[in-house]
Amino acid sequence: MKLFGKKNEPVIGLDIGSSSVRALQLSEQGSGYRIEHFAIEPVGAGVVVEKSVQDIEAISSAIDRAVRHSGSSAKSCAIAVSGSAVFTKTISLPANLAESDVESQVQIEANQYVPYPLDEVSLDFEVLGPSARNADLIDILLAASKSENVESRQDALDAAGLRAKVVDVEAFAIANAFELMRERDGLSKSEAVGVFDIGFDLTTLLVLRGGRVIYTRDHPFGGHQLKEEIIRRYEMSAEEAGFFERGEEGPEDFEVEVLEPFQLNVVHQISRALQFFASSNEYSPISTIYLSGGSSAQKGLASMVQQELGLTTRVADPVSGMDLSPSVAVTALKRNASNLMVAMGLALRGFD
Repeated sequence: MKLFGKKNEPVIGLDIGSSSVRALQLSEQGSGYRIEHFAIEPVGAGVVVEKSVQDIEAISSAIDRAVRHSGSSAKSCAIAVSGSAVFTKTISLPANLAESDVESQVQIEANQYVPYPLDEVSLDFEVLGPSARNADLIDILLAASKSENVESRQDALDAAGLRAKVVDVEAFAIANAFELMRERDGLSKSEAVGVFDIGFDLTTLLVLRGGRVIYTRDHPFGGHQLKEEIIRRYEMSAEEAGFFERGEEGPEDFEVEVLEPFQLNVVHQISRALQFFASSNEYSPISTIYLSGGSSAQKGLASMVQQELGLTTRVADPVSGMDLSPSVAVTALKRNASNLMVAMGLALRGFD
């Protein structure tokens, strides 16, 4: 399975996460896009752990529900892999290599860099263009994922009567969605921008510049820590503890005693992630950061990050300004907008 497969037909972007499955399908409208279908379906605890599918039957059922509830009749999907089983690296090769020689040379390079036996990975590459460092070289993005990581998702799709037309990498899907926002928000393409994606059990810092991901690192932190604290402090069930995700009022002391300490922890995690980036070879000054993921749109979080870190901080919203099909549940779409970066980036792959 190609990790950078390119297809002309629109596809359903399926973001398979630890807490939910997000389904999004677009159509082209003039120079932009229209959202035709959308749905989000919850995923039970332990079904997906740190981006790895643990229960194929359960995730297949969630995918089936998401696609049916979205109203889409499409059978082709774009999915993404992520987490520790994914390896990416930009390599440089001589620009005068014949096309037929590039693939064989990539295999040689992959054997050197990929930290797994090549017979255990799905491997693909994409030519990025001339190297900024040397006009005699071309930059090539190498991507590899443990085959079991890809196959578990494909098996879940098969069981739901769907097929994967594109298998992408989550970080690249986020970058794809971000390009829509970059233009809308008036940011220069040459400016380095951070995206802090707060997942359920894994959080990722991505740094984007010139339409490319120049840095990415996962951190073992996520929204589940907030939910677990709610369950512990208020002796709630997991369902009851989801009140804040549904926009419902919580206990009287929730904001002061639980939410604010969690948000301060988010600030600490972002600061720590940026310190790791500052010590990397890819470092470039950042003045703007976007928050995405399930916990990113919490009231007051973006302003707290901006105040504490001195960075312009915005909540990611890849659906803002798009036309919507009458069948799209507007309230649910807007409530989950910051958690749709991967699904949006995947849906856009249908128009490559």
